[in-house]
Amino acid sequence: MSWVQLSDVVAGVCFLLAGFLTVAAGIGMKRFPGLLGSIHAAAKPQGLGVLLALLGLALRLREVRYVAVLALVGLFQLLTTPVSFHMVARGGYRTGKVDPDHLVVDELIHDLADSANGEAED
Repeated sequence: MSWVQLSDVVAGVCFLLAGFLTVAAGIGMKRFPGLLGSIHAAAKPQGLGVLLALLGLALRLREVRYVAVLALVGLFQLLTTPVSFHMVARGGYRTGKVDPDHLVVDELIHDLADSANGEAED
């Protein structure tokens, strides 16, 4: 087996794992209760799934210019995914879409009360 064939097999495994993680994220979003559970189910496998798909694509293309672009896409994905899911969760909390009974510790209740009273945040 040559290196080209081996990299194609590894790329195929990466694509299959990325697809499995995508399906697992979709099932988790449907099954987990509430907004925060759905976000948690989507955010965790999503990052790894995208990185596995990019790795599989890099192994399949095998050209430096494409691999460099894929590395940048992976880096930006790692930087933006946690921030975007955090902002969605915080927006859901502020609009009342999160059930406070499901929270063990509610650290944002004081921020919500302050913004309702019109006080400036520190």
